[in-house]
Formats: sequence, structure tokens, C-alpha cells
Amino acid sequence: MTLQHSHKSTDFVKKKTPIVVVCDGLESPANIGALFRLCDAMGVQEIIFCNASFDIHSNRLKRTSRNTHTIVQYSLGTDIFSELKTLQEKKYQLIALEITKKSHPIHSLSVESHKIALIIGNEKNGVSEAVLQLTKTHTHIEMYGVNSSMNVIQATAIALHSLTKL
Repeated sequence: MTLQHSHKSTDFVKKKTPIVVVCDGLESPANIGALFRLCDAMGVQEIIFCNASFDIHSNRLKRTSRNTHTIVQYSLGTDIFSELKTLQEKKYQLIALEITKKSHPIHSLSVESHKIALIIGNEKNGVSEAVLQLTKTHTHIEMYGVNSSMNVIQATAIALHSLTKL
């Protein structure tokens, strides 16, 4: 008898959270595939990809997503600013996941709305300066080593786990 559950034998409750992930220039097929898998696991409502072009049929993306790219709702936004404005009009609180001069640790984040748009950035450059200027709430993950950054999907996983607990 094996102790490990299979995908079909877990008793996790399936649910959607009122969270949308907005990607500002995410490019790597492996990271995009991992994001689909993560968003499925965390019950994210939708992923909006902006400032990006990728092949949804990429073998690397599909291998990493483990078929969740066919399950999780997503769209390709043509203009990140209009996407963010639309989310604000729908009463989503915009939260940029980026270490900035005004960011707060995610564990002390004050959330004004249960509807959240988590903005994540490009693998190399993070969330763009223009988007940071537009977004009043910035959050970061406290780190204890010498490095000041981590992989965007690892950071997103920590953030989504924290946000689903608020």
C-alpha cells in the first residue's frame, strides 16, 4: 500500500479564488507553464498575459503545465494599462509583486478588497516602472540570504498562497 495520493484520490475541495494574475512581460515557456500549473492549484480565476508573446503549443510550456494550460482561463492583453483599468473598474485591488521603496512584506499586507489582481513581472526586469507608478500597493517576500530576488514563479507561489489565506 502506497502512502502517496494520486491526482484522483485527493480530497482537496475545488474552488475558485477572486484572484487574477496579470503578467507584465513574462516570457519563458517553462515559467508560463509553471504559472498555469500554479494558478490551477491555487484556484486563480484568470491569467492575463500582457507585453508578451509565446507559443501556447510549446513542448516546454505543455510539459511544465501538465495540461493545466487547457484548464485555467487566460487571455492575451494588448495593453496592460487598459487591462488594469478594467480590473480597477471591476473593484479589483491592484497589487504589484515587486521589491520597491514603498513595498510591504506580504505577511503584513493590508488588503482593501477580496478581489485581487496580482501583477507579476518579467523574469529579468520585474514589473515595469510604468506599471509600478500606476499601482499604489506593492508587496514583496522577505528573504534572509544575500540575494534580493527569486524566480518569478516561486515568488508568485508564495504570494498566492499568502493571498488565499487573507
